[in-house]
Amino acid sequence: MTNPTIASLRLSSQGIGNKKFNTPEQVVKGLGAVQAQDFGQAVWGVGLRTASAGLPDVELAIAERKIVLTWPMRGTIFMVPAEDVLWMQKLTAPRLQAHDKRKQAELGLDGEILKRCRSLIERALHDGTPVPRPDLMTVLEEDGISTKNGLGNYVLGYLSRNGMLCFGPREGNQQTFVLLEAWVGQLKELTTEEALAELALRYFTGHGPATVQDFAWWTGLSLSEAKRGVESVSNVLQKIKLDNAVYWMSASLPEHQQEQPAVHLLPGFDEYYLGYKARDAVIEPEHDPKIAPYRNGVFQPMIVVDGRIAGVWRREIKRNGVEVTFAPFTPLEERKEDILAAAQGYAKFLGLPLIVSDI
Repeated sequence: MTNPTIASLRLSSQGIGNKKFNTPEQVVKGLGAVQAQDFGQAVWGVGLRTASAGLPDVELAIAERKIVLTWPMRGTIFMVPAEDVLWMQKLTAPRLQAHDKRKQAELGLDGEILKRCRSLIERALHDGTPVPRPDLMTVLEEDGISTKNGLGNYVLGYLSRNGMLCFGPREGNQQTFVLLEAWVGQLKELTTEEALAELALRYFTGHGPATVQDFAWWTGLSLSEAKRGVESVSNVLQKIKLDNAVYWMSASLPEHQQEQPAVHLLPGFDEYYLGYKARDAVIEPEHDPKIAPYRNGVFQPMIVVDGRIAGVWRREIKRNGVEVTFAPFTPLEERKEDILAAAQGYAKFLGLPLIVSDI
């Protein structure tokens, strides 16, 4: 069953409810990291958590190197504070090594080929100019390295996870890549124990209430590592017990805080859903499969009503504006005005007129 207490507290800690962040970079640091598999949805995930940021503000924070998109954990793409990329990657990389060995064997990659790829890409990016993904694929192909069957994308991800590359600003619809150290400059270094403590503090402050199991899943760390992280910052967090489980959250978050009734339109892959191993506090189990109905790893944008995930929505950019359509799990006629207001907020973020299909 959904739990209104957990849902209300998470809306607050994540900056979705009444307590907003001031800037895009504060959102990313406040949550620790923000999942960004789909760029168009990820920027909205940041924007909706700020008091007034529009799409240009989020894109500017990326262009100004305050936020970096890369692979810091779980083998997937996140937005992270620029200075924190390296220590996050070093903390989580060992858990990905076994997967990398299997994938490299599957793709026919050996140490020599990876070394060539690294050298070629480093040379292509040496002057600091962001280079679009297709152009880097061409660089590899012209040297006789096939990029088919996912090999090219794997190489870029592998070199990013190991601290050489990160995403640069987008050029139209194309992702670009840059050399991480040249792009970001000063990168913070932490010991393993310092990194565990810092990531645990940010996660539970920006996602709480959450369990140790949630933290382990989100980071890809082992449960024992996650426990060490929590124990090291337990004196600056608060612990509560709900539904016979132990949850951790910010010491400044009131235990019984209740958000005002509200509707939010969250992007797919949002931290409110994917930031936890267990999601039944915010969505009824019978509706959970509807968030990723095609079983292809693609998560639908969500309608959240008073903390409960109550449906999905989608958008289509057209010449005369952004068209938003809704698919609630159950009729939401009594919240129609609230849903439309949330859609207007999304259109304002994009700077486009809103076109709405019936709810």
